[in-house]
Amino acid sequence: VQLQAYGGGLVQAGGSLRLSCVASGRSFNKYIMGWFREFPGKEREFVSAISREGDSTFYADAVQGRFTISRDNAEKTVTLRMNSLKVEDTAVYYCGARLRLDGSYDRESEYDYWGRGTLVTVSS
Repeated sequence: VQLQAYGGGLVQAGGSLRLSCVASGRSFNKYIMGWFREFPGKEREFVSAISREGDSTFYADAVQGRFTISRDNAEKTVTLRMNSLKVEDTAVYYCGARLRLDGSYDRESEYDYWGRGTLVTVSS
């Protein structure tokens, strides 16, 4: 599966952005989808994940209550709605797809496919 993320940009603190990740290929509904972010000079960190049918969602503590993940399997799209953005949310955001159901959804190494990142910049 190929993934394409878009929707990043520049926003003021307190504002909102919506990131989308569109998949091509078959069997999108077989993948758990996740969002990770990468700060300059640091490793990619988990942001959020959603189960194959969209009935379970997971969030990092840092974004809980501010970000919402959703998916549309018919459109092969996963969306990350980001509200109340903070300067510290500034990062490159990546969407990933994983087939395995075991393991940890927040573990980068367990994702099989990645899209190109999209930069989110939050200004003070």
